[in-house]
Amino acid sequence: MRPADPAPPAQARAPRLQRDLLVWLLGPLLVLMALDTGVSWLTAVRAAGLAHDHALRVFAQQIAQQVRPGAAGKLELGPEAASALVTGMPDRRAWRIADAAGASLGGGGTFEAAERVAPGDAVVFVQTRIDGQPARLASVWLPVSAAGGERLLVQVAETEAGRQALASEILAQEVLPQLLLIALATATVYLGVRRGLRPLSRLRRSLASRSHRDLRPLTSEYFPAEVRPLADEVNQLMERLGKAMDHQSRFVSDAAHQLKTPVSGLKAQIELALRETDPHALHRALRQLQAGADRMSRLVAQLLALARNEPDATSTLRLEPADLAGFALERSMEWVPQALRRGIDLGFDGPAQACPPVLADTERLRDLLDNLIDNAVRYGREDGRITVSVSEQPRGQVRLSVHDDGPRIPAHERERIFERFHRLLGAQAEGSGLGLAIVREIASLHGAQVTLEDDADGIGNTFTIMFPALDEAAAEPASAAGARFSISKNPESKKKSG
Repeated sequence: MRPADPAPPAQARAPRLQRDLLVWLLGPLLVLMALDTGVSWLTAVRAAGLAHDHALRVFAQQIAQQVRPGAAGKLELGPEAASALVTGMPDRRAWRIADAAGASLGGGGTFEAAERVAPGDAVVFVQTRIDGQPARLASVWLPVSAAGGERLLVQVAETEAGRQALASEILAQEVLPQLLLIALATATVYLGVRRGLRPLSRLRRSLASRSHRDLRPLTSEYFPAEVRPLADEVNQLMERLGKAMDHQSRFVSDAAHQLKTPVSGLKAQIELALRETDPHALHRALRQLQAGADRMSRLVAQLLALARNEPDATSTLRLEPADLAGFALERSMEWVPQALRRGIDLGFDGPAQACPPVLADTERLRDLLDNLIDNAVRYGREDGRITVSVSEQPRGQVRLSVHDDGPRIPAHERERIFERFHRLLGAQAEGSGLGLAIVREIASLHGAQVTLEDDADGIGNTFTIMFPALDEAAAEPASAAGARFSISKNPESKKKSG
């Protein structure tokens, strides 16, 4: 038998479910948080850029109003105005005023030259650099007071450190509350998942604390509605395990009880054979040993057949359409030699027309027929008659009957006769008391019913099994239709009709 795969420890299974739930519950939140952070950063950068661009235009307007004539026709800012433009600012700034020809009329600081801006009212913003640092340049044509109100090109450049600082501040103000909300949601989800999985942990502890023999049902009403089906399935599994253990225990007990006597008899016969010195007596002892071994072999075979046909053996059942009449005819002919040894007239009465097939496991069906015929041959009277018959019945059934003229079974014993190891008082033939129990178990596996009645002529017994027939037959079973035979040592004996 292949060993079962090792199961992971219980402590390693529970966190895995908890982890999966947290991943599926918090994962989308974290993804949304990442997307929202990206969008918020772009929004903050845009807002900071618009604010600083507006400030650059204001600076340009202030420069246009605050410049004054300088040396050699240049324009310059006064010390107070120049200081006011850079007070408290983290960025470096540079400015320049040019005429329509592009000649510089004044400025402060240096920045990389940009493309010429055509005269107009719009502000043009481009990227530039101040001493190697990225900067933003605003260019606009404005009336300059120091030039008599003439419109000149005013350009103001500013490094971008202040923009990034403002964008980071805006992002922090937007994202930090969301991070706190995500943290609270994570804690809430984590506690909720732990609390939601608590019934499973309680179920695990309840099962782990039990011994392998404790199959009491779980009190599923204390579990939530979602866990209750699992608890109910566990209870049903325990019920099936309990039945299987009962069947196994009963089988082992019965087998030990039934094998004890034949084993003791064999030991006694072996001891007697060992004491014999006469060859003829030794030969008789060996024949008795052989008979005892045959009886024990049959008992073991019956026990194995009974175990193979327990009520929970449906997993090994192989049902297929079968011609019950043809199968019964075949098995009856196999038993003819044994019936002849007792002088019994064994006959078969087939249906006048083909019966519909039945769903049957052929191996088990063979055991059923063999045990029924063996029971009739073993307990029937010598020079008696046995008839196996098959016929179609109303309501979609096929009837299999075994008629004998042996001792009549009393009505109060007809139910107990199918119990294991039950034998009628005064029965002379040797038997294990398992044949009819096997018949009932096999019939139950096939959904058939077994009954025992007095024979039609008032002499003997009739064992009947009613099989459900198939609604539609794939093929017409005609092999045993109208078949009848009777074989007996006594030429005057007649077949007993079913």
